[in-house]
Amino acid sequence: MDRLRVLTAEVGPLQLMFAGKTHPRDEDGKAMIRGVYEAGQALGDGIPVAYLVNYDMALARLVCAGVDVWLNTPLPPLEASGTSGMKAAVNGVPSLSGLDGRWVEGHIEGVTGRAIGGPLDPASEGLASGADVDARHAAALYHKLATSVLPCFYRDRGRFLQIMRHAIALNGAFFNSQRMVWQYLRNAYRV
Repeated sequence: MDRLRVLTAEVGPLQLMFAGKTHPRDEDGKAMIRGVYEAGQALGDGIPVAYLVNYDMALARLVCAGVDVWLNTPLPPLEASGTSGMKAAVNGVPSLSGLDGRWVEGHIEGVTGRAIGGPLDPASEGLASGADVDARHAAALYHKLATSVLPCFYRDRGRFLQIMRHAIALNGAFFNSQRMVWQYLRNAYRV
């Protein structure tokens, strides 16, 4: 939380929004949500934190169209499909995500969004394994926010708008059902 405070003081304000839903018997998931809520309370008004409960299709539609950057922090190879990030791209929302799931296909650094880790991120060495994997992922995330995402958003609005347009044109055009079905037909069924 101290690093978030420093980041916002040095680069610009930040608001965090989380959304999700756990299975009624998922105690680990419930504990994680409580942790997000408690962190938001600890940050106070300096960095607003919202947690949207009962994430469903209707709420996803609003969220995917209403945020400035889509953050996804998978631990490779545990990523889900990442379809919410695909929907966000259609709405001009650049992604900031670990290189796993669909983001491996849609990532063009500084064009469609930014990657956390990967060959272009000096803070990413050894992210996939080890005892302190969470700390290394956090360091890579904060590095990317501080050195490229927030400076672009606050200090080079034209460039940020260009990334938004590329998210629509490149990722929005690529991550769609028509392309997926055609690719499956062509590659899996040899049509």
